[in-house]
Amino acid sequence: MDNNEHDPGQPQTPASSPESPSVEANDGAQETPEATSKTAESAGMEQTEAPAAPEKVVPASNSETGQLMDAALDAEISAALGDMSIDDLVGDNEPGKPNVTVGADGRRTRTGIVVGVHDNQVMIEFGPKSQGICPVAQFDEEPAKGSTHEFVVERFDPFDGLLVVSLPGAVQKGDWGNLEVGQIIEARCTGMNRGGLEMEVDNHKGFMPAGQVDIRHLPDISVLIGEKFACKVIELKKNKNRLVLSRKAVLAAEREANRETLLKTLKVGQVVTATVTSIQTYGAFADLGGIDGLIHVSAIAHERIKHPDEVLKVGDQVEVEVLKIDDATSPPKIALGRKQVLGNPMTSSYASIEADAEMTGTVTKTTDFGAFVELAPGVEGLVHISQLSHERVPNVEHVVKKGEVVQVKVLSVDSDRQRISLSMKALTEAPKREPKGGRGGRNEPSQARADDPAMRKLKARFSGDLKGGLG
Repeated sequence: MDNNEHDPGQPQTPASSPESPSVEANDGAQETPEATSKTAESAGMEQTEAPAAPEKVVPASNSETGQLMDAALDAEISAALGDMSIDDLVGDNEPGKPNVTVGADGRRTRTGIVVGVHDNQVMIEFGPKSQGICPVAQFDEEPAKGSTHEFVVERFDPFDGLLVVSLPGAVQKGDWGNLEVGQIIEARCTGMNRGGLEMEVDNHKGFMPAGQVDIRHLPDISVLIGEKFACKVIELKKNKNRLVLSRKAVLAAEREANRETLLKTLKVGQVVTATVTSIQTYGAFADLGGIDGLIHVSAIAHERIKHPDEVLKVGDQVEVEVLKIDDATSPPKIALGRKQVLGNPMTSSYASIEADAEMTGTVTKTTDFGAFVELAPGVEGLVHISQLSHERVPNVEHVVKKGEVVQVKVLSVDSDRQRISLSMKALTEAPKREPKGGRGGRNEPSQARADDPAMRKLKARFSGDLKGGLG
């Protein structure tokens, strides 16, 4: 194809002529009206000779349009704010403002004064140029005008120029548009999967890992399906529709608040109600309403027990006495006692037990030195191995076994030491024994030995006068 021929489907580029000024030659120079006119006429003549096909306009996609709009909006906001931030605009970063704090989750907390209540909204004054509103339903009772409270800043309402705040820990209705990490919202459990619970917030799906359901291990988390409860937003990615919630964080915050209040009033000797949360071989842990205490196995009951589960089980509510508070650790270690608040059966039982009394009891334990016999609930006495039988006893279980009901005689009662000495052989007659020392018995006179050669020899040897002396 000749170089002067052009494809009709492609736009033509006007060729430069010796008469028209070159762009490279005049780069950076100001064009004169005459030159501009000549160039336009030259281009027009060439387009008349070889008309070019019109360029195809491709419409921008929705995503490209959104990006252009976002870029334009960001540029407009940046131009309007200048060096200011949103926090500066709403007054949260004013220099020298002492009532603004930032929590561990990054949420701002401010101290405000209640100035009134209007349309179920509490009007709050944070400063000369900063006001806010909080739902009155978050208060236990309508706050008094002039009272001071701590509030968590949720967002800034640019239309009303007010801060939307809430009380720390207050449960809010989930609003996907205003949702952010750290909020305490109400969510509904819709199901359960392999990793945890399926949640729903404002018609959006969420997830709660099994480890975030409770502060303690729940053997069956499916009991929460269909329930509504308070949760904390711990992860949020709206562009990916990803929402992760935690019920454990809410319970832990409530427990921490209750702990601080409880430790201020808890004292040694105080009797409180506790809930058994865990049982170990050495004792049972019980929740006092914010902090756990240990009931040692020896402080559970007056009677001897091998394992705490013989008396207690998880979930039981028991009255306990505070025996010791160790503030050297965090959290403090608290020793509790259950038997201290129970009536001691030994006290009343000792008054009814007297020496030489014959009683019936049950063998509760056998040892190498004797057997323990329960005479009344929590009251035991010891039958020493020497008091089991008149005969020699090589092994206690040859005479009695655990669980056997026996008759015993009370030998002595020591109320101060809480010890009772018992005997079984004292209720039986000692067997008669044959006297020792020969056929006729020990008391019968022995017969003289018959005269024999050996006897005669002895007599001859020792007969006659004894010799010796000085003479």
